[in-house]
Amino acid sequence: MIFNKLYSYLYSKIYSFFRNWAFLLLCPLLYLTACKEIDRSYQTWEVYKGGPEANNYSSLDQINKTNVKDLEIAWSFYPNDEFEGMKIWKYECNPIVINNVMYLTSARGVLYAIHAVTGDKIWSFDPLEGGKGGVILRGVTYWEGEEKKLIFVAALNKLYAVDAKTGKAVNSFGENGWINLNMRQEGREDQPRVSISTPGIVYEDLIIIGASVSEGADAAPGHVRAFNVHSGKLAWIFHTIPKPGEFGYETWPEEAYKYVGGTNNWAGMSLDEERGIVYVPMGSPTYDYYAANRTGSNLFGNSLLALNAATGEYIWHFQTVHHDIWDYDLPTAPNLITVKKDGKSIDAVAQPTKMGFIYVLDRETGTPIFPVEERPVPASSIPGETTW
Repeated sequence: MIFNKLYSYLYSKIYSFFRNWAFLLLCPLLYLTACKEIDRSYQTWEVYKGGPEANNYSSLDQINKTNVKDLEIAWSFYPNDEFEGMKIWKYECNPIVINNVMYLTSARGVLYAIHAVTGDKIWSFDPLEGGKGGVILRGVTYWEGEEKKLIFVAALNKLYAVDAKTGKAVNSFGENGWINLNMRQEGREDQPRVSISTPGIVYEDLIIIGASVSEGADAAPGHVRAFNVHSGKLAWIFHTIPKPGEFGYETWPEEAYKYVGGTNNWAGMSLDEERGIVYVPMGSPTYDYYAANRTGSNLFGNSLLALNAATGEYIWHFQTVHHDIWDYDLPTAPNLITVKKDGKSIDAVAQPTKMGFIYVLDRETGTPIFPVEERPVPASSIPGETTW
């Protein structure tokens, strides 16, 4: 009995000693572990579709499958900016949130900054300056530097740079805060209209944009462009309908670049920031359903393009449909993922399509990670049409 009591006493003293010292020694380790567990990745929504990888993913778990049924409306915000009798098209905006401020556009095209906790309006910016609108605009783009924070928003054929704090156009950008998105096409006297339906993506001091154009025979070309976020000056352009001497030119008739339009990125894009590669899914050339005047495979229509984000230089492409006459545009930005095959982890880009296929390609080379089989389909019976 005495031995047991002595043992218990000594054990408690020794345990207490080591526990206290162990706690002091473990404090830094516990702190580091806690910091590691508070992983800030995928816990914000500062970029359209959740991040440059376009994965639409959040790691936040406060709302989950067990409590989602208990959600109640915390606040609601209705812009109420339509004109009387005005037919509003539809809301397609995917808002972004920066430091508790939500930025979104209404169906009329007005940009709003809203307190994300209370729903109170902070400011609004009307790029149409009171004019009638009604546009498809899926979101906006945010850029942050040491001295300023900008929101880029499109309206009709203009791209605006707006001060994220004040809601005022930044006059140093382009012409009093905006640049003209229209593009001249060789062989045409007019300037076909170009707009943006899905926001561009930021890489360093560049905003990279696609184009929303007509689907008719008179459409503008859908070249991919990058503009300097400070001045609005064109930094680079990639011709999606190649000109003489450019890669892919031989896949078109000789002067197709003068009259063919489309081949545009209207669905958004993804960015590998570490590699400096922007992935751009392309739509079909115009006219959508008849292509007698554009024989050939028609690069870079219906292709996933990998470009150097800093320079616009071509890296690789993968064409999902040759000589499209079915309007099989690539309808969304690809997902940047990592897949395992044969025991190896491979950084990949996964491109969904309208046909139900998902092409999984090596992010650096564009090589299919899983086999892709091409099969012949019935040729067109329309006079003058030469299908691929």
